[in-house]
Amino acid sequence: MGNFDGVHLGHRSVIDAARAAGAEAGAPLGVVTFEPHPREYFAKAAGKTFPPFRLMNAEARAARLARLGVAVLYELPFGATLAGLSPDIFARDVLAGGLGARHVTVGADFRFGKDRAGDADSLADLGRRYGFGVTAAPLVGTGGQDFSSTAIRRALSEGRPRDAEAMLGHWHRIEGEVLHGEKRGRTLGFPTANMSLDGLHLPRLGVYAVLAEVKSGPHIGTYRGVASLGVRPMFGENTPNLETYLFDFDGDLYGEHLSVALVEFLRDEAKFDTLPALIAQMEDDAARARAALPA
Repeated sequence: MGNFDGVHLGHRSVIDAARAAGAEAGAPLGVVTFEPHPREYFAKAAGKTFPPFRLMNAEARAARLARLGVAVLYELPFGATLAGLSPDIFARDVLAGGLGARHVTVGADFRFGKDRAGDADSLADLGRRYGFGVTAAPLVGTGGQDFSSTAIRRALSEGRPRDAEAMLGHWHRIEGEVLHGEKRGRTLGFPTANMSLDGLHLPRLGVYAVLAEVKSGPHIGTYRGVASLGVRPMFGENTPNLETYLFDFDGDLYGEHLSVALVEFLRDEAKFDTLPALIAQMEDDAARARAALPA
C-alpha cells in the first residue's frame, strides 16, 4: 500500500515483501494506491497551487506495476470521505472489510488516516485486531541517500536521467496519446510525435536521446530517437510538451499510445536566429542521440 509514484526501487522492496507474504498466505499479489494523489487533493482543498509533481500518470503506474507481476490493483478514490477516516476505521472498513486483505506491506515511513495519524507500527496493531498481517519494509538507498520520488524529481530537474534511472530501476518514461501538433517538424525534415506533459513533473527542458515504445496500432515496437522537451522558443510562447523524432520510422502515430524513455540529456533548449541554423542543430542532435543510445 502506498502512492507508488514512479514505482522506484524503494517501492519495489515493498512489493517484493508483499509478494513473499502473499506466497506464504496463498493470496494474490495486489497493490492499494490512491487516485488522485493525496498531495493533489489536499492542495486543492486548501486552495494552494504548485507545479505538477507526479512522475507518472495513473495509466503508466498501472502498466509498470503489471510488469512487476501485480495481479490486482486497487485505485481508491481519494477525496473528503477517505481523507476523513481515522486509522482504525480505515483498517477495519477498507483493508479488512472492503478488500479482505490477508497481509499488508508498507514502507517504514508510511502514514495513513485522518491527519496522517497512523504509521507502520499502529497499522501492525490494527492488523492484529482485524485479522491481517503487516510488514514494514525498510527504506532502501545508496550512498546514504534513500530512494525517493523527491530525489528522482531532483535528478530529472537537473538533467540527470541516468541518475534517475539508478533510483527508479527503469528509465523515466513519459507515456500517453500522440496528439496533433503544428506539424512544423515535418516541414523541417524531422516529423515528430507530440505528447502532453499535463499534470507531470517537468524534467529539465531541452533535447534528449530517447528510447520509445509504440504500444498500440500497426507500428507496435521499440525505436530509438531524439526528443525535445520544452516550449519551442523559436515559435513564441507555448505550453511545454514532448516532441519525439523516431529514427528510421515511417508511419502515422496520431492517436496511438507512446511511451518515451529519457536516456541522455544532450543540451538545453535554445532559440536560433534562422531556420537553417535550427535544422543544422537538429541534425547534430540526432547524430549525438544515435551515438548515445544502444544499437
